[in-house]
Amino acid sequence: MDKIRTTCAYCGVGCGITAEVTGSVTGARSVVIRGDADHPANAGRLCSKGTHLGETVGLEGRLLAPIIGDAAVGWDVALDAVAERMRTTIAEHGPDSVAFYVSGQLLTEDYYVANKLMKGFIGSGNIDTNSRLCMASAVAAHTRAFGEDLVPCTYDDLDAADLILLVGSNTAWCHPVIWQRIEAARAARGTRLVVIDPRRTETAEQADLHVALAPDGDVALFTALLAEMRARGATDEAYLADHAETPEDFWADLNPAPGVDAGVFAQLADLVAAHPRMVTLFSQGANQSLSGTDKGNAIINLHLAMGRIGQPGCGPFSITGQPNAMGGREVGGLANMLACHLGFADDERADVAAFWNAPNLCAGPGLKAVEMFRAVHDGRIKFLWVMATNPAVSMPDATFVREALARCPTVVVSDCIADTDTARFAHIRLPALGWGEKDGTVTNSERRISRQRALFAPPGAARADWRIICDVAARMGWGEAFAFASPAAIWREYAAMTALAGRHGKLLDLTPHAALSDADYAAMQPFQWGGEHPLRRRFPTPSGRARLVSLTPPSPEVRDPAFPLRLNTGRYRDQWHTMTRTGLSPTLSTHRREPLLEVHPDDAAAQGLADGGLARVETASGSATFRVCVTAGQRPGDIFVPMHWTDLMGNEARANRLPGQGVDPHSGQPGFKNTPARVLPVSPAWRGFLATCAAPEPTGMLWWSRARVGHEDSGGWLYELAGDGAVDCDALLPPGARLEASDPARGMRRIAVRGPDGTLAAALYLTRSGQLPARDWVAAQLGLPDVAPTELLAARPSTPLPERGALICLCHGIGERAIAAAARAGAGTVAAVGEATAAGTNCGSCRPAIARLIGTALSRNTEAA
Repeated sequence: MDKIRTTCAYCGVGCGITAEVTGSVTGARSVVIRGDADHPANAGRLCSKGTHLGETVGLEGRLLAPIIGDAAVGWDVALDAVAERMRTTIAEHGPDSVAFYVSGQLLTEDYYVANKLMKGFIGSGNIDTNSRLCMASAVAAHTRAFGEDLVPCTYDDLDAADLILLVGSNTAWCHPVIWQRIEAARAARGTRLVVIDPRRTETAEQADLHVALAPDGDVALFTALLAEMRARGATDEAYLADHAETPEDFWADLNPAPGVDAGVFAQLADLVAAHPRMVTLFSQGANQSLSGTDKGNAIINLHLAMGRIGQPGCGPFSITGQPNAMGGREVGGLANMLACHLGFADDERADVAAFWNAPNLCAGPGLKAVEMFRAVHDGRIKFLWVMATNPAVSMPDATFVREALARCPTVVVSDCIADTDTARFAHIRLPALGWGEKDGTVTNSERRISRQRALFAPPGAARADWRIICDVAARMGWGEAFAFASPAAIWREYAAMTALAGRHGKLLDLTPHAALSDADYAAMQPFQWGGEHPLRRRFPTPSGRARLVSLTPPSPEVRDPAFPLRLNTGRYRDQWHTMTRTGLSPTLSTHRREPLLEVHPDDAAAQGLADGGLARVETASGSATFRVCVTAGQRPGDIFVPMHWTDLMGNEARANRLPGQGVDPHSGQPGFKNTPARVLPVSPAWRGFLATCAAPEPTGMLWWSRARVGHEDSGGWLYELAGDGAVDCDALLPPGARLEASDPARGMRRIAVRGPDGTLAAALYLTRSGQLPARDWVAAQLGLPDVAPTELLAARPSTPLPERGALICLCHGIGERAIAAAARAGAGTVAAVGEATAAGTNCGSCRPAIARLIGTALSRNTEAA
């Protein structure tokens, strides 16, 4: 089979992939995934999610036909309905009664036509993107400081840096390929690493210095650090004089209180002063805050004042979370900008209107994401089109968002998945292409544009997002402006439009690529707009100089004793967003099968929480329930939960029920990282787990969650269950021959069900007071024949298997026992363990955990000696 070069579906690192299709759309779809050694973003490396993309390309759960209500219809009927509902809404209520909510999962060409339709022809600014939830504050900080949303660094700067600061980023988990580059720089040139994060994450454990600041303490820390550099004479006065605008009283207004331990601050200041080649990577921990823009500008202020920008190994570096968050920003996917980094000044609007020949270009910005759903809730927006995202899960105060969706007269959802939490509110569902079927471009965190290419033919009636949008535009009467025959044609128009950016002093320029033929577009190689250091000579401001921004750290928080804790939400290593893709992978589900509430031992003791028990987190916005994980990695007073679980994956673990609707005043980005909360123990009357080939949606449970288990040929789902009332086993188990054992004294019951072919269809284990057996062996028997009844009811094989322990290296299936054994045998480094076991030799995200296990094993060796 031919190898197809494409780009990964996940984070903003933008890794290149070579894909070799081994199964077609007419049969079982399968593909061999490898890293593209020639792609400059990753040079062949992939993280666990990218490595296992092949487990997510099947057609399970796909939306394969347009649906109105509950009825499948043809495309003409569906598109006519979308256009008619939109036309009627605009006629009766005006263009601002319509809104699009789009996604960093869209390709640039999709984004471009959606933005053109809404802002240029419908005449409203009401198009916003889920990138508002992750990157909007970085955008605002760039624009305030540089005059344009422009990342001034590249990944090569990590290789050249002598000091790397990671701010609000668990890089080893969330951007593992970047983490590998950081590790390589540390090994090759002794690069020092500082992690600034309230949590002692796996990344922080490997740092030379961990600065465990309080939530939202970043502005105070960086302004104090800048004041300290000024006092030491470490600022670059010549650079400031030549390249920056400094507000009056800027230096006098700096806050000298860092908000962290004085000794830790001194160590940080010494490292910053001693290492001129410094890169500061900042991500969601900084952005997802009510002061996220100021955090970005505090970081940028430090770099500008020290002249550490626009040269190798230097710069403030915003790392994006989605595969095309950057491309969406370039083509105007955010409500507060036009395409090509342009704003709403009269001359910019006039140029955009002329270029598009737009009859009704919007007069100004539209509603940002949180504002948009408020407008849906109160009835101002009556037609909402959601594309490639799941706001019923991902938006803050998600219960309010669901109320809004339920009230909206028309909700259209374009998605590749048939049943999502958001799709359940849709009046019209449109089947879109998924990764492996799309064709277009994406832009990664370092401004590198790469091609995503189709591996498979479109399944069922699924269509490209750009095609769906253009077909609706034609039915609205604007067919000539949307008469694109291919993504290449859209690309040519967009690239030509970037000439307007240059006309208005911006640096975004794709005009050399505006005349690409279809063949050249098909063969496009990754390229980086703006070069390695686009801000080396000038800044895209009217004066050509950067702007230092005066900042005031947030006022000290007045805590409500009813909510004494501070809630942080974030990602797991091997899951992605709301798990509609990664949740289908048995391999990726192995690392964390349940959503965990991470809590410091002191707080657990104070709240009566037991490790492994259940607890309910409550905030002013709502509540959710999680499995408790007691860990010293949490700061006392802080708790952490993952953002991935949906109603399809559990009944009570939706983290975004909990944050409120507060937003950063400059960017409109919600604050997910510092929500006042309390925690209460949950004590169910019974607990259990279910391994099943089917996928029931349990009802009447106090709590349940599920994870994919097994492998391609057999397997299914593993459910964790808890409740108070009677257990309806018949509702959970499929029909078939049953084996059963019970112990009424301990409230224990075990049931195994064989299907008609004699294979294991399901196994249910319940207890009221005893211990539940291990899950892995039982789950591995799903779909297999001839499993001994005594083994099934005992939940273990008659001949004990070697204990693997917790799975550490997902890529190679290596457990903690093998790693600990290698360490005890003399493998005293991560590299040595890799040579002995292969653990940590692929994506690298498990290396911090391996290092921790080595330390534990070596200390035990010392104690034994």
